[in-house]
Amino acid sequence: MASISIYCSIFILISLLPRSTESLCSTKPLIFNFGDSNSDTGGLVAGLGYSISPPYGRTFFRRSTGRLTDGRLLIDFLCESVKTSFLRPYMESLGSSFSNGANFAVVGSSTLPKSIPFALNVQIMQFLHFKSKSSELLASGSQKMINDDGFQRALYMIDIGQNDIADAFAKKYSYAQVVKRIPLVLAEIKNAIKSIHDNGGRKFWVHNTGPLGCLPQKLWLVKPSSKELDPHGCISSYNSAANLFNEGLRHLCAQLRSEMKDATIIYVDIYAIKYDLIANASKYGFSSPLMACCGFGGPPYNYNINVTCSHGDAQACNEGSKFISWDGIHLTEAANSILASKILSQQYSTPRVPFDFFCL
Repeated sequence: MASISIYCSIFILISLLPRSTESLCSTKPLIFNFGDSNSDTGGLVAGLGYSISPPYGRTFFRRSTGRLTDGRLLIDFLCESVKTSFLRPYMESLGSSFSNGANFAVVGSSTLPKSIPFALNVQIMQFLHFKSKSSELLASGSQKMINDDGFQRALYMIDIGQNDIADAFAKKYSYAQVVKRIPLVLAEIKNAIKSIHDNGGRKFWVHNTGPLGCLPQKLWLVKPSSKELDPHGCISSYNSAANLFNEGLRHLCAQLRSEMKDATIIYVDIYAIKYDLIANASKYGFSSPLMACCGFGGPPYNYNINVTCSHGDAQACNEGSKFISWDGIHLTEAANSILASKILSQQYSTPRVPFDFFCL
C-alpha cells in the first residue's frame, strides 16, 4: 500500500507541472553562467579545495559533486532541456573541455564588496580571460575552442544578489540600510551585463532572487516573533527587501533592453515560483515547507548553524521524502525540478520566450 501511495503522489505531482516543449535547438547550445551557490556546479571545490561531503549529491549523482543540494540544481535541469551536458566549473582544470560553455558561479558569491574571490566582477574578469585565451588558442591552430560567433550566440545567465541582501541582514543592518544598498548591487549587475555585451554577448537570462525570509536558516537565526512573520511563516522584512531588489532588477532589465537594441534580455521571476512552493506546498506533494531535510534540531526548522548538513550529528531525511529545503538554504532536487518546469513554461519570463531561444 505504501508503494502505491508513493506512485500516486508522484503522478499527482507530475500532473501539476507545466508542460514544456522539447528543445528545437538548431545550433550547439553554449551557456555561460555567473552566480552563487544556487547555480554553483562545483566551483567552490575546484577553486578553493573545500570538501562537500555526502549526503550532498545522494539523489541523482550518488556522490558529492560540489553542488549544495541532494542532486541536480536548476541550471542542470535547464541544460538538460536543451540537451547539453552539465556546465563545468571554470576553475575545474581536470576533465573539462568547456565545449558547451563554462560556469563561473561560486558558493557564497555576491556583487559587493568588489574584487574579492569570487564577486560578480571577478567572475566577469575570469570570463574575459577565458574569451581572450580561447581566441589565442584558436589563432595558434586549436580547433576545439569557442570562436567569436559562438560567444555572440551563447546564452549568458546571471543569478546573483541573494547573498548581498542576506549578508547585510546578518551584519545587523537595519531594514533601511539594507534597502539603501540595493541600487549598488543593481549597478554591479548592470556593469556585468554591459561588459559582456561590449565583448560580443547578445543573449541574457537574468534570475531575480527568492524569498529569503522563508529559508529555514534565516528563520532559525532570527527567531522572529509572530508579528514579524507573514501568513506562511516567513520573515516579512527579509521578503520585502528581496521584492524591492527584484523590482529594481526588473526595471534594470527593461532599461538595458532600451539601451542595447541588439540584445535580448530575459528577466525571470524566481521569487514567485519559490514562494508558491512554500505557500502551496501540499499541492506539490511537499510537507513541512519551512523545515530542512538535512540538518539538526527537528521541527520547526531542523536547522542549527553549529550542526549543519553533513557535519556532526546532522541527519538527512529519508531518501524520497518530499522536502522543499535541502539544508536550510538550498532547494532539494525535487523542488529544483519543479522550479525548472515552471521556468520552461515561459509564464515567469519577461518577455515570454522559450528557454532555447538562444540556440534556435
